Amino acid sequence: MPPFSSPAPVFGLSRTRAPGAPALSVVAPMYDEEGGAEALIAEIAAALAAIEHEIIAVDDASRDGTRAALSRAAAATPTLRVLAHGANAGQSRAVRTGVLAARAPVIVTIDGDGQNDPADIPALYAALTRADAPPLLAMVGGERVNRQDPASKKRASALANRIRRRLLDDGAADTGCGLKAFWREAYLRLPYFDHSHRYLPALMRREGFETEFLPVNHRARRHGASKYTNWGRLAVAFRDLAGVVWLKARARFPVTISELEPGPGYGKKP
Repeated sequence: MPPFSSPAPVFGLSRTRAPGAPALSVVAPMYDEEGGAEALIAEIAAALAAIEHEIIAVDDASRDGTRAALSRAAAATPTLRVLAHGANAGQSRAVRTGVLAARAPVIVTIDGDGQNDPADIPALYAALTRADAPPLLAMVGGERVNRQDPASKKRASALANRIRRRLLDDGAADTGCGLKAFWREAYLRLPYFDHSHRYLPALMRREGFETEFLPVNHRARRHGASKYTNWGRLAVAFRDLAGVVWLKARARFPVTISELEPGPGYGKKP
């Protein structure tokens, strides 16, 4: 058995899938999205007609008829699986619930409010899984163009992105975009905390992985209301940033990882 030396501070990612597993799992967290849930699931399924996939919708204890709408969608969409939280736990936990349940090696997350365009999913998936991708490419994130949000929300987001990039140097212009493609194995190596879905680029880089970004479409909200306010988001943003800065500062790497040859008598009974 020859010695193994990792060229990077992490072991490489396995790009194989289990027999019978889909190639792609789309995780859609939802909270009070009764008005658009069925239409979004139908859009996702149509966009992925050429890719072997599953759709995992996670109802984060909605107060409206989201769960019933997803049940109807499941009857019409064989690739849909519906998971339901018993209590509201937030978007990051809903994403994690979906990733843990996923059977595919590649995950794409998409916001449940319909503002992300499912037509962008194949491009993100193709970029992540291309034959000439860097060996440690773990995530391809979407960056929204022509954002269809109120001016106040766009200004607050732009300010937050500038501060985050300066503190974390994560190479991301828009971590608030819900469209992200990543290897499931890479995601499961990351630390989890509430709101961690907004810091995936920094957390991926902290683990030694590479990230890339593609422009994606953004649509106006047609149903329901935003679950975030500028002040509500600001209230936790500084605490979150401080935590991720701390995590980044505490990361240590062995540079290489070598598997040594077995010594004499290896495998023999004493």
